[in-house]
Amino acid sequence: MSGGDNGRPAGKGGQAPSRTPHGRRPRNGGWNGNQPKTDAPKRKAVTPRELALNILVKVAESGAYSNIQLNRSLQESGLSRQDAGLATELVYGTISRQATLDHWLSKFVSKGLHKLDKWVHQLLRMSAYQLLFLDRIPTHAAVNEAVAIAKRRGHTGISGMVNGVLRSMDRSRGELVLSAIQEKTPVATIALRHSYPEWLVARWVAAYGAETAEAICAAGNEQPHASIRVNTLLADREERLRQLQDSGLHAEPSAIAPSGIVVSGGGNLADTDSFRQGLWSLQDESSMLVAEVVAPKAGMKVLDCCAAPGGKSSHMAELMDGKGKVWANDLHAHKRELITTQTERLKLRNVEAVVGDAMALSERFAAESMDAVLLDAPCSGFGVIRRKPEIKWTKTEGDISEIAALQRQLLHRVSGLVRPGGTLVYSTCTMEKEENERQIEGFLKEHPEFRLDADWPDAILSNLRDAGVIGDDFDGQLQLLPQHFGSDGFYIARMVKAH
Repeated sequence: MSGGDNGRPAGKGGQAPSRTPHGRRPRNGGWNGNQPKTDAPKRKAVTPRELALNILVKVAESGAYSNIQLNRSLQESGLSRQDAGLATELVYGTISRQATLDHWLSKFVSKGLHKLDKWVHQLLRMSAYQLLFLDRIPTHAAVNEAVAIAKRRGHTGISGMVNGVLRSMDRSRGELVLSAIQEKTPVATIALRHSYPEWLVARWVAAYGAETAEAICAAGNEQPHASIRVNTLLADREERLRQLQDSGLHAEPSAIAPSGIVVSGGGNLADTDSFRQGLWSLQDESSMLVAEVVAPKAGMKVLDCCAAPGGKSSHMAELMDGKGKVWANDLHAHKRELITTQTERLKLRNVEAVVGDAMALSERFAAESMDAVLLDAPCSGFGVIRRKPEIKWTKTEGDISEIAALQRQLLHRVSGLVRPGGTLVYSTCTMEKEENERQIEGFLKEHPEFRLDADWPDAILSNLRDAGVIGDDFDGQLQLLPQHFGSDGFYIARMVKAH
């Protein structure tokens, strides 16, 4: 249940297939996710900024997931693709940068940000984001629309205050630059400069050092690129690559995933005949590595313990040449349809979607009955912050300890299903060592029948070595950081069970 597959709820990353007309790649959600077109007749007139503001207020007040709210609101709005792209950028950018924006706004709001109505605070954040981070948005457009919204929602006093604050910020924009932010400690500087909670930055500085931690934070504020996974049962990557390029898209082979292609300028790739025909799936490049590391062969019996929406299960089925069996399990019954929809689209006949608690899989399946088991574990999800920026502000340090305890139990329960000589792969979409390296270290101490296995596919190892991500000491576990390839932060460990 970690990130990387299109359409996931919290903790499961999606895709953002192309650039908006405003020069920024849109993030997961909205017109560029696996959603219907949004250029249907409007139900009611709404501007992209009004729609974005409504979502920002709802996320702030109720803790709603931004991608789900955005998808729902855009489907109902009737906005053009251009305006939908702007609304998408405003939602994700404002949430991502909110701490930095508040730092700058506080210099111009004399009575204090905490005294503002929530909608006014969000309006100022959203408008400041346009002024300071979106170069292609004219100042007059950002300010005038903010004032108009303030007049419609409030009174003359509020609109006057909004106008004054934004125009003062615009006059001072030369001073409002990230490099000018210098706090008393490296942790505080990184946190404020890149808009992260200090406790999270402190963990990353302790784990990776200040320079790498800052690079992680900076990468988490970038827009994710679009990547597709070719269904190799129907064609090879080179054939699909030529087709995409011939259609006028900018497409290039993934630098890390053997079946991946990075695409830009493609609009809604989920709304294409090729997608509907099962020729490809939308999936993050890091996520694509997981099935490749499992390396299932035709005829094998494979269990994906936390499978929804089915991206990794379907990828393993493709790698097995459609032969053998993949059981795709998920806790929630309503997610079974996500798995079956995906496997049917891909014309896969060797995947069975099942519903159940992963803790109880040993009651459904016989001990040592699986050739390979994948535990794509529930995790803190910090590797997909670019796609779900609100988790910066909603997760706590206590959440990490709680989820690590759950991961530990899951590993113990499902490991007994692996046959002697079989494979156990553990993956997360986070950079937290408590959930990753230390989790596996503890598991191996408790289960000496397992050992790490560095026998990964040669193509993947070559790509990782060429990029300097792994060295000669590679032992079978990998921590991908978002700055490595511009893909999601991911951890993967491959283990084998003794004969």
